[in-house]
Amino acid sequence: MAQPHSHADGRHPAPSPDASTAAHLPHAHDHGDHAGHDHGEHGHEGHAHDGHGHDTAHGHSHAHGHGHSHGHGHAHAPKNFGTAFAVGIALNTGFVIAEVVYGLLANSLALLADAGHNLSDVLGLLLAWGASVLARRLPSSRFTYGLRSTSILAALVNAVLLLTVTGGIAWEAIGRFGQPGNVQSMTVIVIAAIGVVINTATALMFMRGGDDDLNIRGAFLHMAGDALISLGVVAAGVVIMYTGWVWLDPAVSLVIALLIVLGTWGLLRDSVQLALQAVPQGMPAEKVRAYLQSLPGVTAIHDLHIWGMSTTETALTVHLVMPSGFPGDVFNCAVADALQSRFSIGHATIQVETGDLAAPCKLAPDHVV
Repeated sequence: MAQPHSHADGRHPAPSPDASTAAHLPHAHDHGDHAGHDHGEHGHEGHAHDGHGHDTAHGHSHAHGHGHSHGHGHAHAPKNFGTAFAVGIALNTGFVIAEVVYGLLANSLALLADAGHNLSDVLGLLLAWGASVLARRLPSSRFTYGLRSTSILAALVNAVLLLTVTGGIAWEAIGRFGQPGNVQSMTVIVIAAIGVVINTATALMFMRGGDDDLNIRGAFLHMAGDALISLGVVAAGVVIMYTGWVWLDPAVSLVIALLIVLGTWGLLRDSVQLALQAVPQGMPAEKVRAYLQSLPGVTAIHDLHIWGMSTTETALTVHLVMPSGFPGDVFNCAVADALQSRFSIGHATIQVETGDLAAPCKLAPDHVV
């Protein structure tokens, strides 16, 4: 039996539910259960949903007269941080060169460590920028979701790169305690102070996007971490100038490396979870389940999945058991709008089943995915 499809495009208001349906549906703009983050519009004109055809994707026949809906809510497109990336990369590339040159001249591990960390930031910014560009690519017959998930991979690589370089800094700092050497403190102070200004300015350009985009958050953490390192190097240079305590050079490097690891751990955790298609951090999955179960005419739900399509967008698929049959596109549009407004789920795929015991859904058991 043919499956009716309903597409609720986020750029146009969905049709209003009829009186009987609207009287029972939870209000589509109730923000009481809002997840607290905006996951962006998909811009899915002509989107090919190959992965949602359950008869082929799972090899199960669902001849129940299902209603199968793809809802696209009212979220916003990912912000374009192209200028911020270009400025940040240019400033930090120039600063890396200056730090390497003057770090060698001043015999300062702190400056050389900061240069290494800044170099990892340049690479991280390039990765994040590339991912943000790829995320805006339109879907194709091969990549039916576009290349949105590259932002997740970039965030993961960014976190791993930052932790790896920080580990190298810590290792070198430990070795320097045995052979501290002389340090030209004034050179260290001046170069590190320039780094504080550059890295702080770059971090501020990414600060507002960190709550909505894990990839932008990674860029912000990189720049903020560098500003912290540079500030620590300035402080170490001042103390060394007045006390001659050259062991402060590796000591400060070691302390700041520890602070960066602590600050980056959350980014690594979140990016790994998104890469494994876990429910995004902060998404109230049980409230989403409760909302769907409370819909009029729904006696049960199963095959509920919530995952991040990118670092800014969340998707959902669910099967609704409705013995009275498919309630129509108005119902699907209202549910899609409610999922967007209450939970920031912008891409909802809803499949309706009647619960016919003669043809049970093979995806109903919780252990089957």
